[in-house]
Amino acid sequence: MAQTPWGEIPVADAHVHFFSPSFFHSLAEQKKVGSVAAELGWDEPCTAEHLADRWVGELDRNGLTHAMLIASIPNDTVSVGAALERHPDRFRAVYMANPTLPSADIRYESAFAEDFVSGVFLFPALHRFSLHDEKVFGLVQVLAGHTNSMVYVHCGALSLGFRKKLGLPCNFDIQYSNPIDLQALASNFPRVHFVIPHFGAGFFREALMVADMCPNVYLDTSSSNSWLKYQADDLTLEKAFAKALNVLGPRRLLFGTDSSWFPRGWVRPVFDAQVQALASLGIDEESARAIFGGNLMRIARPRSTNTLTA
Repeated sequence: MAQTPWGEIPVADAHVHFFSPSFFHSLAEQKKVGSVAAELGWDEPCTAEHLADRWVGELDRNGLTHAMLIASIPNDTVSVGAALERHPDRFRAVYMANPTLPSADIRYESAFAEDFVSGVFLFPALHRFSLHDEKVFGLVQVLAGHTNSMVYVHCGALSLGFRKKLGLPCNFDIQYSNPIDLQALASNFPRVHFVIPHFGAGFFREALMVADMCPNVYLDTSSSNSWLKYQADDLTLEKAFAKALNVLGPRRLLFGTDSSWFPRGWVRPVFDAQVQALASLGIDEESARAIFGGNLMRIARPRSTNTLTA
């Protein structure tokens, strides 16, 4: 439980990157070195289980009940699966999927059955595919066959600072980043929960439009939200929350931080800023409980069962 202006409430972070040993090995292979940890200034975990234990320590120190882990290289389901198996009462998980790779739908069925993931995380700009691609439709169609499946779709500005620091290419294409492209998928699959991170990361207006048309679209509030600098009307975090609440209401906002690497750990200043913004708007305790964890726990699949009633 975390202490807030609304008293002690359960808090669940909907956006935590799980930088597993496989993630570090992938970067080292691309860099053609033995290890990238020293160059990044990050701690490289020895096992996924060790990393899961470290994240549980972070949750405990900061009064969090749960976190949604994001496997951050394509198809790294085994890593988050190990974390879910070790701490089934603390984590939910999605994994980065590239629908253009062979057998993406079969991979999901395996990840769902064996690793108990809640869904996938799509990076259209990073992997250069359109959300209108029939392969994306096919993958989501498989997810739709499972209760409470989730699809995170990264839209808007994309910054991969760790790749720049390592001198690795960042070959993404922002033309695939518009949330408007999500509308057809969300409309065709109303039982799937779609999540747009970072308020749309610069496409705030478009994210609100899609969410207004599709009641199964959620916004996550994660990161420092530096995208605010792109807004012509001097939008602040408080004003962004006010607009989002006006369009979506409190039951379709998911609190998140975009935490990722150690030794930094959980990024508490992001939480503090969002608490301050929402408190200044005068939201009630019920709304705060929904945004800061209740919504995520309502829609995310638990490790111990194949289904969850929304």
